[in-house]
Amino acid sequence: MNAEALRRDTIVLGAFPAMNDAIHASETEHGRLRRFEEAVLPHLDTAYDLARWLTKSDRDAEDVVQTACLRALQFFAGFRGANPRAWLLAIVRNTFYTWLQQNRAQELATPFDEERHTEDAAPRDPEADLLLHADRHVLRQALEALPVAYREAIVLRELEGLSYREIAEIAGIPIGTVMSRLARARRQLQDFAITYGSRHGGQDGNRYADKGTPP
Repeated sequence: MNAEALRRDTIVLGAFPAMNDAIHASETEHGRLRRFEEAVLPHLDTAYDLARWLTKSDRDAEDVVQTACLRALQFFAGFRGANPRAWLLAIVRNTFYTWLQQNRAQELATPFDEERHTEDAAPRDPEADLLLHADRHVLRQALEALPVAYREAIVLRELEGLSYREIAEIAGIPIGTVMSRLARARRQLQDFAITYGSRHGGQDGNRYADKGTPP
C-alpha cells in the first residue's frame, strides 16, 4: 500500500465510524451515505494536500480533513452542485480557518488588507515557475513562508490545477482578488528563489540570481 492510500485509509477510519453512528439503518439514509462516499472519497487526497499545505503538519491536516468530512456529511443533503471537489475543498478551507483560530490565533493577528492586496495581476515569473518545479523540500520551504491567503491560492492554482473561478468560489472572494493574490504569491516565490540561489550558489543558484527582478 502506497503512502497516499495509507493516509486516505487513516482519514476514512478516523471519520467514517462517526458518520455511520450518525446514520440510521433506513435504505434511504444508506443510499445517502453511499452517494456521499462516491462524491467525497475520490477527492480525499486533494483535500488532505490542501490541509497539509495550510496547516504545515501531517497530523493536523488529518484532523482538519476528518472534521471537514463530518461537516460535509452533515450538509450533504443540501449539496446540489456539479463540482464535489470544489465543494469539499471549501469545507476543508473553512474547517482549517476554524482550527487556526483555535490553535494558532497569532497567525490571524495581522488583518489581511484587501485594499492593499488587490491590484492587477502581474505576468507569471519564470523564477516562480522554476521554484514550483523544484525539489519538494525547497518548494515546501518557499510555500510555507507565504502568508496563508497567498499560500492557499497558489496551492489551489498551481498544485491542484483549479480554475480562477473555482478558487474564487472556494475562498469566497472575487476572481480579481484571486488573480491579485496569485500575482503577489509568485512575486514572493521569486524573491525566495533569488535569496535561495544566492545562499546556495551552483548552477541553479546562478540561474535564480542572474535573472533578478523583472521590470
